[in-house]
Amino acid sequence: MRTVLRRSRATGPAAVLAALLGLLMVLGLSAPAQAAGLNDATDTLKKTQVYVDPAMSGRFSKDQADALAKKLKKADKPIFVAVLPDSQAYPAKSLMNDVRTKVGIVGVYAVWRGNAFDARADAKALSKGSVSNIAGSAFRANNGDINATVNDFVDQAVKQTKGDGPQHSASAAWIVVPVALLALAGGGVFLLFRRAKKRKAEKARAELAQLRTVVDEDITAFGEELDRLDFNPGAPGADDAQRTDYTRALDSYDRAKRTMDEAKKPDDVRPVTEALEDGRFALATLAARRDGRPLPERRVPCFFDPRHGPSTTDVTWAPPGGAARTVPACADDANRLAVGQDPYIRTVETEHGHQPYWNAGPAYSPWAGGYFGGGMLPGLLVGTMLGSMISSPGYAYAGGHHDHGYSGGGADYTGGADAGEYSGAAFNSSDFSGADFGGGDFGGGGDFGGGDFGGGFGD
Repeated sequence: MRTVLRRSRATGPAAVLAALLGLLMVLGLSAPAQAAGLNDATDTLKKTQVYVDPAMSGRFSKDQADALAKKLKKADKPIFVAVLPDSQAYPAKSLMNDVRTKVGIVGVYAVWRGNAFDARADAKALSKGSVSNIAGSAFRANNGDINATVNDFVDQAVKQTKGDGPQHSASAAWIVVPVALLALAGGGVFLLFRRAKKRKAEKARAELAQLRTVVDEDITAFGEELDRLDFNPGAPGADDAQRTDYTRALDSYDRAKRTMDEAKKPDDVRPVTEALEDGRFALATLAARRDGRPLPERRVPCFFDPRHGPSTTDVTWAPPGGAARTVPACADDANRLAVGQDPYIRTVETEHGHQPYWNAGPAYSPWAGGYFGGGMLPGLLVGTMLGSMISSPGYAYAGGHHDHGYSGGGADYTGGADAGEYSGAAFNSSDFSGADFGGGDFGGGGDFGGGDFGGGFGD
């Protein structure tokens, strides 16, 4: 009996210790996985375009992630998808901007965080309006199903996203590198660079041809205004101030024609529309002097069609399906809106037929930059293709010679990387900032034309 008692006393602490260790193991195994962190996420995105934080593996499995990565690799588009927990490791306010900075590739970025979904894109890859609409429709259609939502988003986005995927260059390297090494002695490397340069040159020529048609129409319209002008510099009623205005208008017309004739790339269009804007203001000033009216305020051209001349007032207007915003308008368009009629909107030819110029694509950014400078109110352009142009080199400058009483200034991105190329931190941060995964409806209550995501989608 004593022996038994001794064994019980000896094994008692060991049993308790074993039980405690077992309990600790159970607790350790059942504890939720900790968020890995931003560096792990972005390092993986650069390699596979899909990242799932371990804490979310129960909601988005490895098999689902692998299938999505395979889909993106096959699509060969610069689209990146991250599935992350609602964690301080991924600060909601700066998350999209931080992910874009660390991945550094011009493309489309979609992030599921906790129970919310958001997506942003560089304008050269996909317009702000398009990525917003695609993300909103994907989230609303799939009732909180992560796999269904992100696949729906990708399926829609690949049809519109420009550029090659990051794995494109990596897979090509297995072929290109050996060939380049063999061709190095014979100057083969030079051919590779020449080819890329040729592609960019061809793209620039196509965009310039597209712009030339529109700018030629603008120049012709201004020339017709000069022809209709009943002004004789030598007439008794003409004074030096009027002659100065008239000469300035003629010089602007000549400068616009000459500059357009010499244009070699899309950016060369901006000084052309700058000259036309200046010439139309000179005509407006001349008209006021001749009529004995107060001289006009220097304002940006009419938003609806810069050929209408300088704007005279600000009006409230909303594009179809979009949010209302304040825009500068000429007197005729302001009057039309006041009686419930549509303004006379400038349309241009696109692959989808005639569209308002603000929905015609980033090729028109130099054209718009010359008319409006860097001074257009950011809110004016939200939800339009023109809003995405702010980040392009043709538009992004601090106002140039313009000073129309509008503050703002667009973006400061002047980098030249195209979709799918590496730009590092040189990108338009306004396309990625402002995310708040804490809730809010799409576009401020389902308004497809207004605002950013207003907090992403979900809770």
